[in-house]
Amino acid sequence: MSGLLRLLLGLGLAALSGGLLVLAYPPYNLWPLAWVALLPMLLAQFWLMPARLSSLASATTMGLWGLGYFGPVFGGSGLYMEWLPLAIFLIALLGDMGVRAFHERTGYRYFVWQGVSNWVGIEMIRGFVPIAATWGFIAYTQHTQPWLIQPVSVFSIYGLSALIVLVNFVLGQGLLGLLCKEAPLSPRLVRRWLWAGGLVLLGWVGLSLWLYRPESGSLRVAAIQPATSPILALNRGEAALAQATLERMKAQTLEAARQGARLIVWPEGAFTFDPQTDDRLGLVTLAQESRAYLVVGYVVVTGERIFRNEATVIGPEGRFLGVYGKDHPVVFAGETSPTRGTYPVYSTAIGRLATLICYDLDFTDTARKMARRGAQVVAVPSQDWATIADKHYTHLVFRAVENRLSMVKADGGFDSAIIDPWGRVLRLANYPQGSEATLVADVPLGRADAPAVRLGDWVGWLGLLGLVGFTVADPLSRRRKRLSP
Repeated sequence: MSGLLRLLLGLGLAALSGGLLVLAYPPYNLWPLAWVALLPMLLAQFWLMPARLSSLASATTMGLWGLGYFGPVFGGSGLYMEWLPLAIFLIALLGDMGVRAFHERTGYRYFVWQGVSNWVGIEMIRGFVPIAATWGFIAYTQHTQPWLIQPVSVFSIYGLSALIVLVNFVLGQGLLGLLCKEAPLSPRLVRRWLWAGGLVLLGWVGLSLWLYRPESGSLRVAAIQPATSPILALNRGEAALAQATLERMKAQTLEAARQGARLIVWPEGAFTFDPQTDDRLGLVTLAQESRAYLVVGYVVVTGERIFRNEATVIGPEGRFLGVYGKDHPVVFAGETSPTRGTYPVYSTAIGRLATLICYDLDFTDTARKMARRGAQVVAVPSQDWATIADKHYTHLVFRAVENRLSMVKADGGFDSAIIDPWGRVLRLANYPQGSEATLVADVPLGRADAPAVRLGDWVGWLGLLGLVGFTVADPLSRRRKRLSP
């Protein structure tokens, strides 16, 4: 087979991997594909393609995945984020140069170890980057399978990512052992990894089934989703629409209260004033009439492009319990949050209540801080946009399981959800076109007793350590080979 033909066939296999990865994520949700999606790429990179160009395989896969996953999210936005798929392509291209040569020098002894640690390590790095967070983590492909994801309460989301990649690389190594006779792959090594990977997978599933013990709800909660965001309507100069929408949200609140809701959550930034000093909407009276705890999000402009993005809780007696400032403002969109940095948990008659705001749910740290302070249920005002409606609420499934907390997400038109501590989506309003919804469900009070609450992202740190270790090991292995007789 000519080098050109091997290159073209390899690129085709890599493109297939990219397509399989995209299909595993929302909105397609073909979750089993995630467990085998990387196999065509691995065959292309370590068998079919010319060695010097082998990193084109992983670059093609990841670039196409980035285009299919992030492309619809930022398409037409005019932001530099539209170039994210190209950045992913270039990072994979440069990062995987020399990886095939390293494994050939070392007899593929570290093939699985490096594959898992590099993937998880890169996800760990991304988790610290404001423009990336946990978006696109491979574990999110499993959000519809609560029976399978329970061990993230021990290993956090990074543990499930590690398992999915482990299965891909173990199977990939097995295929390489069958097809790539010229590669220095020990049949004994292949068999050992197949046994080890199978046992780890069985252990994970067994642990998940043992941990999956959902309880019936004792607290009725509600999420108020307007047909359109009042603050966005106001920004468009549609003041009458904004006011009408707010009045409709008050009616939705009373409707939810009539259904027995004792915690009612409004979206992020529903209005542009501080209700504690200017209660022009009559929210105190609304809380008293509804006899519920009312969580409202609002934005206050305090200077030139300085925004206080906050949420407050009003008790059924009409008393303000406190203020939470958004912990992770969307800095790449120019958002600010000068009052962030405090993590209040309110002791109330319905349990210990905390709040997050929108982008906070894309990081693992904020919900964990609330859990460490004893939160049992978390209200999450959010303001998404149409092209993330089928993706964003899925992140909250993992924050719920990681911390064993119930979550109530109220969005400004697109994707509201009520999720229990086992990651079950009890109610969902997912409308990319935008639509009104009043979600009501009974949730159990969370216990915040998951080991991950205390252990944190320890699997992610191990992956990052492995990434650094293999980065150092590559030049050392080249030097050792040059010095060997």
